[in-house]
Amino acid sequence: MSAELWERLVSSETVFEGRLISVRVDEVELSGGARARREIVVHPGAVAVVPLLPEGRVLMIRQYRHAAGQVLYELPAGTVQAGESPPDCARRELAEETGYAAGKLELVFSTYLSPGYSTELIGIFLARDLHPAQGARQEPDERVVPVVLPFEEAVAMVRRGEVRNAAAICGLLAAARWGGAGGGAIE
Repeated sequence: MSAELWERLVSSETVFEGRLISVRVDEVELSGGARARREIVVHPGAVAVVPLLPEGRVLMIRQYRHAAGQVLYELPAGTVQAGESPPDCARRELAEETGYAAGKLELVFSTYLSPGYSTELIGIFLARDLHPAQGARQEPDERVVPVVLPFEEAVAMVRRGEVRNAAAICGLLAAARWGGAGGGAIE
């Protein structure tokens, strides 16, 4: 790490603790000696899953998001629970939100969604060889509708601005680039 870019933590105070996130205010010292405040949303991490079906199809979900005030096209996704690995979280969320389990699950990459103020690191997974999950059911506070789309249509929806969820955009475009599609439909 370049010394001129590093920030030294001077103090930290948690100002909010919720069920999903906490918020802290850090005071840092910059390399030149100046001080600055950083407001940080502390998040345990998350996953998003690109469920690939035969014949070039993808399984997405539609869900109302209160913060956005609208129903969004998304990928099955969720927060990593205490003691849970990201792959186990991906399997759980896929089953809960779609009723399917993956025969093959592959981490494509991890990315910070908004590192300017959040610690949330999300792992993007490809799921293949889907089959019905045993005993899967949605969380009581979720209303999720699975939607099967031609993969190329889902990518076109990203281009048209109809998919606005960052994890879904990253996952779909990564699957199009690296998911074995070679620029075409994923089989």
